[in-house]
Amino acid sequence: MTKWVVEHAGPHVPMHFTAFHPDYKMRDIPATPLSTVVRARRIAIDNGVRYAYTGNVRDGEGGVTACHSCGAVLIARDGYTITAWGLADDGRCEACGTACAGVFAGAPGRWGARRLPVRIGG
Repeated sequence: MTKWVVEHAGPHVPMHFTAFHPDYKMRDIPATPLSTVVRARRIAIDNGVRYAYTGNVRDGEGGVTACHSCGAVLIARDGYTITAWGLADDGRCEACGTACAGVFAGAPGRWGARRLPVRIGG
């Protein structure tokens, strides 16, 4: 699948490999092992995907966006919190100047992992 995406859509299409987490009526099914989503991400990268991520697991490496040219960390994440930012305001790598696919408008905000109440009703 990852080879097909790179060939037909390009290497810049982000891919997220998200682990199953048992909840509600499926608690008898085991969670996806960390090693499975890490392996899927590695296969994607080896097949040319530039932006491959792991999700629903704690994986420091799987939440990093790296420059495809020099390997510098562009964005590092811990859950929903951004822990490092290496992009210039125009979306280029601060280390080498290579453009990162995406739309960027300066440094990120400080919204992080805060949870806000949701009000439903009318």
